[in-house]
Amino acid sequence: MHREDAIRLRHIIEAAETAQEFITGRRRDDLDSDRMLLFALVRAIEIMGEAASRVSAESRSLASAVPWDDIIGMRNRLIHAYHKVDPDIVWRTATQEIPEVLSVLRTVLPKD
Repeated sequence: MHREDAIRLRHIIEAAETAQEFITGRRRDDLDSDRMLLFALVRAIEIMGEAASRVSAESRSLASAVPWDDIIGMRNRLIHAYHKVDPDIVWRTATQEIPEVLSVLRTVLPKD
């Protein structure tokens, strides 16, 4: 794996872990009343998507279970349609999809 790809995978993992920290002890309803939580989750997901877009095809193939195009597409949607963010999708991403991605990427990332 290229050094730059390993760095980007670390960025994805760090953003994903941060998103998981943000939702610890929280419920979906919290996104309606806590704008900072919503903004924080959106930013973490954006970082994941930006980093994913910079991972080479070769390294992506090592983690074919990761929905690379979906992660990148989600980032693009959040950036370009920032005025149409759906809190239900953000919550589902944070609670269901990010944990799955984390579990795969932790097994792929080379140990230092």
